[in-house]
Amino acid sequence: MRAARLLRRWSLRQLAQRTALSERFLGAVEAGRGNISVRNLAQVAAALDTSPARLLADDEPKVLPLVIALLGPGAGKTSIGQRLARRFKVPFIELDHRVEGAAGLRLGEIFSLRGSDHGRALERQALLQVLEGGRRCVLAVGDGLVTDAEAWALLRAHAFTIWLRAEPGDHIKRALAQGDRRENAGDPPAMHDLHRHQCERFYALAHVTIDTSGVGIADAFKAALEALS
Repeated sequence: MRAARLLRRWSLRQLAQRTALSERFLGAVEAGRGNISVRNLAQVAAALDTSPARLLADDEPKVLPLVIALLGPGAGKTSIGQRLARRFKVPFIELDHRVEGAAGLRLGEIFSLRGSDHGRALERQALLQVLEGGRRCVLAVGDGLVTDAEAWALLRAHAFTIWLRAEPGDHIKRALAQGDRRENAGDPPAMHDLHRHQCERFYALAHVTIDTSGVGIADAFKAALEALS
């Protein structure tokens, strides 16, 4: 049940709404602690577009979505993504690195020298290559991808998206600790705030939001695991 639900990117609440069964009961059944009647099992199977026999099969299906995509600046996407990849034994991919490899330039250089339209086009192309590759992976997504309507729609349709939310202060401190000075260069703070607010409108549409402010990487990793269970 859990595998079929996650592949449709449904929460327990969404499954409960489609079956008229309680969220608590469905959670207990998924965890192996609940007894489900034949009638209710058939109802759940129909909602998940499968059969009761498939839900009762001895072989345990893979529960991971094909692509787990991590979003959000300054929230530990790389550290958490690498841990998830090791846990699930799948590759970890940073989309920005794919873009840089294709262009032979650093990300900032791509946008400053060739313009944002060219940069976004390279980003979409790199994303398509990952999604069409058919391999399970954990993907760290660049901070501005969500502002590209086509790329964001592709990602939400073909990946399980997790917004690792961080407060602006946490974002800046983590960036500086990693040697990234972009927060202090170029645009004034007001422009950074405007860009952040624009992006957060889209981040909020992710399938799951995890607030990483005030917590360490280990706790954020545990929260991501829970979101995928």
